[in-house]
Amino acid sequence: MNKLPGFGLIERARALQPLIAREADEIERTRRLTEPVVSALIENGFYRVLLPQSLGGTEAPPEIFMQMLEEIAKADASTAWCLGQCSVCAMTAAYLDPDAAHEIFNAPPGILAWGAIAHEVQVVPGGYRATARWDFASGCRQANWLGAHVRVVEADGTLRRKPNGAPEILTILFPVASATMYDVWDAIGLNGTGTDSYSVDNLFIPEKFAALRDEPAALRERGPLYKLSTNLTFGLGFAAVSVGVARATLDAAVDLARGKQPQGLKAMRENNAVQGVIGRNEASLRAARAYLYATASEVWRDLTQGGEFTDEHRAAVRLASTWTIHRAASVVDAAYRMAGATAVFSANPFERRFRDMHTIAQQIQARDTHYEDVGKMILATDPGPTANSA
Repeated sequence: MNKLPGFGLIERARALQPLIAREADEIERTRRLTEPVVSALIENGFYRVLLPQSLGGTEAPPEIFMQMLEEIAKADASTAWCLGQCSVCAMTAAYLDPDAAHEIFNAPPGILAWGAIAHEVQVVPGGYRATARWDFASGCRQANWLGAHVRVVEADGTLRRKPNGAPEILTILFPVASATMYDVWDAIGLNGTGTDSYSVDNLFIPEKFAALRDEPAALRERGPLYKLSTNLTFGLGFAAVSVGVARATLDAAVDLARGKQPQGLKAMRENNAVQGVIGRNEASLRAARAYLYATASEVWRDLTQGGEFTDEHRAAVRLASTWTIHRAASVVDAAYRMAGATAVFSANPFERRFRDMHTIAQQIQARDTHYEDVGKMILATDPGPTANSA
């Protein structure tokens, strides 16, 4: 039987929504995903969705990964965010020594998490030595391995550079037991992600646990999925999370409008202004989702037909991801305002999603500067002669 990559993942994600929704309050309170939720994600293979098939992973197309996150986000944004983060981290296996990748991803729970690019490692015989602290490690409280993206200092004290002169960024990996964890995630939203910090002190990292992530020449896997960079796959995934949050928030506003009778006013469902808000935001959300998935589909089609990942692909993914997150935030804002005083109570399905959505919109994948980068590329492209040229 030829089982399609990713078959059943979306359906399984949808089936887990009731469990995740029941656990959402505890996830928020403890600032951690709960054991029942993590166990369910592991049992259903969700952390392995982007792991190479050679390691027993699913190696699913981006659209499957995105739809899986979207369904999970409808129940809880923090759960979807952690899952998205750790799933993309698993793409690093495509750059690793196979034995090292097997050791990391095929020993339970097989979850890798990491923080932002920072600091340096020293080259030593057989590998590298690190003393540093990193932040913003979403999903680190479920992981058994951690990673860090670092510059490399050679034995002679010089900085290792790429052929173009830019510093080489190396991803080092080490067991979570080798690190000291810091409980620092006290944020307005995505509370359950436990996006904490971690440090290592004079830690030796063997060469086989270091990878040139997102460097095509370093790839060991040849599937089309790994032509995508991890950075842009993060963008697609987190944009899908924002769509799920916006969908759940707008649906909650619609349910509220069907039954709410504001004091001294006609029923919300009969209010022309409410009807207009719902109609416009339904169109906005559908348009954003369609744009995001159409972009992912077009890029995937090119990659599966043997094409390489181009600057045009990069700009298209970046633009669609950023714009979708911003449109999703505007939909959540509109639904929140429409709900009136009902929205401010934590017992109702608005306040947490409002905070979660605005935390997503503050993340690097939603930076306004992405529009500038894409605009710069468009303006630098010579379209060639036009029909109106003299």
